[in-house]
Amino acid sequence: QVQLVESGGGLVQPGGSLRLSCTGSGRTLYDYNIGWFRQAPGNEREGISCISTGDGNTFYGDSVKGRFTIFRDYAKNTVYLQMTNLTPEDTAVYYCATDLIPGTAYCHITVDGMSYWGNGTSVTVSS
Repeated sequence: QVQLVESGGGLVQPGGSLRLSCTGSGRTLYDYNIGWFRQAPGNEREGISCISTGDGNTFYGDSVKGRFTIFRDYAKNTVYLQMTNLTPEDTAVYYCATDLIPGTAYCHITVDGMSYWGNGTSVTVSS
């Protein structure tokens, strides 16, 4: 079992930045694949980024590549999503999740493949 809590969302102007946090309890997140997902109103949940066990591999979806960065803080048991150059299309509820499978060399952002989810944090990009 693992509990995930997202934080850091809010209202930001276009072109601005936010850093989202996914803090875990019950397990060491460093040992597992962690993904970030988002869901805009009326849309399906989509995977946008992930990081594999340790810091071996990261992946970004086309919609965020070059603007978002995923990274870990081992001491804080937290995975971050640094978001820059935000646009109104980035408005969504953002979730982190894990499949709780240890030792993965490559991460994934398959919604159905995740077993544990946080409750989400809302991001609104608007002027």
